[in-house]
Amino acid sequence: MENRNSYFKPVIENGILSLDFFPAEEGGKQLDVKEVTAYLVSEGYREYDTRALSQAVSSAVPEQVYIGKSRARVLPEKVLVELSLDAMLIRCKFYPPSEGGRAITMDDILNALAEKKVVYGIDENIIGRLLQYREYCTEYLIGKGTPPTLGRDAKIEYYFATSKSLKPKHNQDGSVNYHDLNVISKVEADQMIARLIPAVPGKAGRDVLGSELKPRDVKDLKLSYANNIRISEDGTKLYSEVTGHASLVQGKVFVSSVYEVPADVDNSVGDINYPGNVSVKGNVKSGFVIYADGDIMVEGVVEGAKLYAGGQIIVQHGIHGMGKGVLSAKGNVIAKFIEGATVKSGGYVETESIIQSRVSANTEVNVSGGKGFIRGGSVRASNKVSAKIIGSEMGTATSVEVGIEPEKQEHYQRLQEEAKEIAKKIEQIRPILVNYSEKLKAGIKLPPEKAHFMKTQVMALKALQGQLAPINEEINSLRMNFVSAVRAKIEVQGVIYPGVNIKISELSMTVKGERKYCQFFKSDGEIKVANL
Repeated sequence: MENRNSYFKPVIENGILSLDFFPAEEGGKQLDVKEVTAYLVSEGYREYDTRALSQAVSSAVPEQVYIGKSRARVLPEKVLVELSLDAMLIRCKFYPPSEGGRAITMDDILNALAEKKVVYGIDENIIGRLLQYREYCTEYLIGKGTPPTLGRDAKIEYYFATSKSLKPKHNQDGSVNYHDLNVISKVEADQMIARLIPAVPGKAGRDVLGSELKPRDVKDLKLSYANNIRISEDGTKLYSEVTGHASLVQGKVFVSSVYEVPADVDNSVGDINYPGNVSVKGNVKSGFVIYADGDIMVEGVVEGAKLYAGGQIIVQHGIHGMGKGVLSAKGNVIAKFIEGATVKSGGYVETESIIQSRVSANTEVNVSGGKGFIRGGSVRASNKVSAKIIGSEMGTATSVEVGIEPEKQEHYQRLQEEAKEIAKKIEQIRPILVNYSEKLKAGIKLPPEKAHFMKTQVMALKALQGQLAPINEEINSLRMNFVSAVRAKIEVQGVIYPGVNIKISELSMTVKGERKYCQFFKSDGEIKVANL
């Protein structure tokens, strides 16, 4: 029988046991001395010349090593079976007999597997082929467990624009077209607007010891919707019952035929609270309030009024807030100008000017259309603030801020501490299992109570790894946000005047001299300025 890998063969002469070592053929693997000692221990030999064994294993020519007085007249062919730590793979190695020794049989292999309590996944076809031809001191995979199938989480497909990143069109002169906006999704009656693709549960697996391996739980979803929507009998499709506007607010689909105010919102109309979209053809007068679960669209001017939207707010002629006006939207805010108002956006803010206002956006504030100036007040965004002019020659107090919110930083630190504690527990278990694995390789059989303890340690390791996975997933998600924060910047497409306060995450600075066509960003623990 030819052998590409290096191997050894027991030789018994005159009651003395020796091992003949044969080097590997070209491309073959070299023996590990630990494998030789494990074989000797399994045969009851614990005293031998370790140094001579190491030299013979690494020798490029055949060598013979004296072991000692033989414990038997002949040694039969031998098979050693090993299980992976997770009990999913069965591997074995064959060792040659001494002259006249009995050859291995199928029963010998099955008995070795039974000693390891293997009851599942044995591939008798592979074993049968190995009984016909095998190389010694070569590892073979002779069985494996069945891993659980992962299944598939449910998902929902929407057939209207749900992205918060859609922005209005810019004219060739740089101004914004507030009349032809592409940020509203129109739907027709009987149009399918959403479809649920149900979850597919995973299937349980089994390890080679016969233990059931449960699949992870799949995430199930349910279509959530409001008025003017019809759901199919099987609960997987949504249809609009009216021609109107569709929007997605916190996972719920809204379709509204739009509450229209043909003129101004004033004493003749009063405050508005509507579970859909609101369209105002005129102005919204000072002191009035509009609540909408969907979008709010105003073709005129918003004065000192307050608008709250579950979707977007669009004001074609801007807001004169008079110090008390409010635009608060879970989606984007688009207004021709913002003056004397408080504006909060869950998406971006797009405008041509900001004067003495408090403006904050979850993503970015873009004031690059038209005159494009920020003068007075404070403007804040997570990713970017862009404007042509920031501050004024008169030194009007102006603050611009970008970067990650402190609450996210604190949550990130808490998650890291939690992950560190779990990882510490995992590292305490690993050496125990490695030591156990080495004892198995050396043929040392553990008493039942220690074997049971090792099984509980394997289960504990799997449980800790299951706890760590979702935490690491959230840490990675937040890390991506931090990467964006590292790239957070303030762009000046024209001029920034002295006295403007710049803040990027935890760093701040006051602009000392007038600068043009530049950007501010965080690098190496400080705020830096570069040309655009």
